[in-house]
Amino acid sequence: MARCPKQRKKAVIAAVSAYLELLFNFINLLLRYYEALESEHEQAVEHVSSWETPIARQLARNSFMRCIVSHGDISCTMLVRMNCRTFQKLCMLLRDEGGLRCSWNIEIDEMVAIFLYTIAHNEKNRQLQATFRRSGETNCRVIKLVMRSVLKLHSILLRKPKPVLHNSDDPNWKHFKNCLGALDGTIVNVRATKENQERYRTRKGTIGMNVLGVVDQNMEFIYCLAGWEGSAHDGRVLRDALIRPNGLKVPRGYYYLCDAGYSNCEGFLSPFRGQRYHLKEWGGRRPRSPEEIFNMRHSTARNGVERAFGILKMRWAILRETTWFSTKMVTKIVNACCLLHNFIRGENGADVFERLYVDEDPDEETEDVEEDLILHIQPNVDDDVI
Repeated sequence: MARCPKQRKKAVIAAVSAYLELLFNFINLLLRYYEALESEHEQAVEHVSSWETPIARQLARNSFMRCIVSHGDISCTMLVRMNCRTFQKLCMLLRDEGGLRCSWNIEIDEMVAIFLYTIAHNEKNRQLQATFRRSGETNCRVIKLVMRSVLKLHSILLRKPKPVLHNSDDPNWKHFKNCLGALDGTIVNVRATKENQERYRTRKGTIGMNVLGVVDQNMEFIYCLAGWEGSAHDGRVLRDALIRPNGLKVPRGYYYLCDAGYSNCEGFLSPFRGQRYHLKEWGGRRPRSPEEIFNMRHSTARNGVERAFGILKMRWAILRETTWFSTKMVTKIVNACCLLHNFIRGENGADVFERLYVDEDPDEETEDVEEDLILHIQPNVDDDVI
């Protein structure tokens, strides 16, 4: 018996309703499934996966460590910013001189690798857990232990200042007899609390800390002072470095090169103001006065500290990006990075990051400048003394 149109309409509506309800339940099931997958992925990154056996975790760690110590210098440099031989020597130095000790389940080379990988790539703890198959607590503890050992090497890795000799043939430094090196300041991004953000706000509007660095003629650090707020003036940071018990020392008769942001006084030689200074300002043109000759020579030599900071930030991503560490921790990390910079330059041979670094002020030919003009230049004496 055929249904009437009204009954047929009700049947169609019921069928469509059932179909829509089934489709809705299916979509809801898919969403729940994807949410479960995402939650499982986050838990696998935050914590070591529950399904992964201890043997599988150890095999994964061994595989990653082989990439560092056994797969060649290219892989090792990409991961921890130094070649295999330098990495092994650093591990031995931290063990013998830094007091670093392994535990029952983690060796020294893995501890050092966790620390270097963190500062080289600015990795968060969650990513470290996935890479090294270690818990977040273990990673934090290892980073602090290794950093403490690196800082203990300051008397070994910080370079002793050596003056430029009268018979020096270094084209960048031979014009500055008895000069010990060059100094400058840089900004390292940090996370500041809301009440301290204005203190750490720099001239460019970013939140960072002011770092004073002093390097020798080989672009290796003699002294580093980190921790000052980004709003602090460079001269104020330098004054603090000079009055500290273990601060920057300037023997009488010697001096450091500094830019116009610092005062010109005994122990610190800044350029002439109101004259061309930075190398990019010359544009291939010859200097037209003794003051410009002095400024050009000064800029060429002092460019070493700018290059040192550039290479330092290129090597350690944690210094050029905002990190998840506290401000106090970043202060220690900056000092550790400077020490490791010296160690790598002394042990690693050719520095690949120095070759990759693109100088904003490329060196120019200045050998054809008349040398006798430079003899009549004297530093400014009208500037305020620090």
